Amino acid sequence: MKGKILVVEDESSILTIIRTYLTNAGFTVISSDNGLDALALAKQSPPDLIVLDLNLPGMDGLDVAVRLREWSDVYILMLTARGEEVDRITGLQLGADDYLTKPFSPRELVARVEALLRRRRATSFRSHLTRFQNIAIDPDGHVAYAGDKALDMTATEFQVLWALVRHAGRVLTRDQLMTQVWGANYYGTERVVDVYVGQVRRKLQEATGKVLIETVRGVGYKFVDDPDR
Repeated sequence: MKGKILVVEDESSILTIIRTYLTNAGFTVISSDNGLDALALAKQSPPDLIVLDLNLPGMDGLDVAVRLREWSDVYILMLTARGEEVDRITGLQLGADDYLTKPFSPRELVARVEALLRRRRATSFRSHLTRFQNIAIDPDGHVAYAGDKALDMTATEFQVLWALVRHAGRVLTRDQLMTQVWGANYYGTERVVDVYVGQVRRKLQEATGKVLIETVRGVGYKFVDDPDR
């Protein structure tokens, strides 16, 4: 099997479609129709990725994402029937790694799931720390450190940081970041890149007191911490 997917969806017809396509693609699928049970399942049987509907009864998907991020960096693919950009951006800010708006193609959902899970394999470049003046990066462990303290980052936030670090001192355009982090076939907007870069920059600044990611207006972003030689 390719991995375990937790699907949190209260519409039985949509859940059946998602389960069928993911199972046919080789995934093990567990499911829940509400947020509280989903959180319990995620702790009891940790999945590799969660497909999370935004509009759940009781505790909605945004609340579930917040709770999950208190103790897990599992990949989250959020589903929403809402078309407004603010809902998508809020989901990303609260820790979702990607989103799909209903109605969606089940084949695209499978492709997004596979793309998210490929990131973990694709980013194991080195086993040693990459050190700079203010931070150190462990690409295999997916951890960034400020001093001896590990920074609290989601999986996607780390991927954004690692993409910038690998090109330290160089400007990466939004398109380049989107391709390196989300893949060449990602259908999201550049706004997603801005949200994640902003979150990473804030966390680095809170931990180090320095602005380590610069915005190059009209072009993109640049990691500016000097290597610690």
